[in-house]
Amino acid sequence: MRELLLATNNPGKLKELQELLSDLDITILTPAMLGIADFDVEETGKTFEENAELKARAFAEKTGKLTLADDSGLEVAALDGFPGVRSKRFLEGTDHDRNQKILRLLEGVENRSARFVAIFCLYDPKQEIKEIFIGEANGDIALAEKGLHGFGYDPLFILKGYTQTLGELGTEVKNRLSHRARAAEKVKEYFRSKKAEEKSA
Repeated sequence: MRELLLATNNPGKLKELQELLSDLDITILTPAMLGIADFDVEETGKTFEENAELKARAFAEKTGKLTLADDSGLEVAALDGFPGVRSKRFLEGTDHDRNQKILRLLEGVENRSARFVAIFCLYDPKQEIKEIFIGEANGDIALAEKGLHGFGYDPLFILKGYTQTLGELGTEVKNRLSHRARAAEKVKEYFRSKKAEEKSA
């Protein structure tokens, strides 16, 4: 069975990716399984795609494994796309601290539209092949943090067509409709098509 390394040490993201890819006929590896739980990559890219590729290549070259990395974030329309690629790093502290900062920046602002963006980079170090997969989810920023599910900006983000935040809706809904779920679906389609090609070869 093929192996796939997930290039992240973020526990929330690891758990989510493992669930999203669980129905693939592939062995999912984490950095901890390979003894590199402390390995980190500086995200110096100016775009989600650049950062995803930086991480995928670094982890793949360190381990020799087929690697999947993602870079994702929140883009708020009224803040000209901020925090964007700096979603995790624009403010030192916890997810709660960053959520509160976004709420303060939007005080009195009527347009609360936003979108989550996820860019996945799959990198094969043996064949030096790179594939990019994109997922987006549109919605709005809530007036306050709500819900205990998920991580990051989930308690702030209301998906289009819903009235509750991702933090309230929970894992099952998020894993069907989130930006990461949509990108993961494209990853799964890629692996299934590759498997079909191998069978017919």
